[in-house]
Amino acid sequence: MKQLIVTLIVLFVQLLAKAQDTANHTTAQTPTGLGAGNKIYVVLAVAVTILIGLFLYVIRLDRKISKLEKSA
Repeated sequence: MKQLIVTLIVLFVQLLAKAQDTANHTTAQTPTGLGAGNKIYVVLAVAVTILIGLFLYVIRLDRKISKLEKSA
């Protein structure tokens, strides 16, 4: 469980970190695609939500299976 929490913290830190410094660019680039309307953040939030849900489901399923194995 501790490893899962550390992994999630690292993932969120990577999301917050900026990969490129846009202050040094002299030409203004207009974003296209999902970045144009900040829709990429919505897609990212949905993907993270789905992954967290899957992780929680697998953990819960593992606990239930372990409980059944102990009782049998």
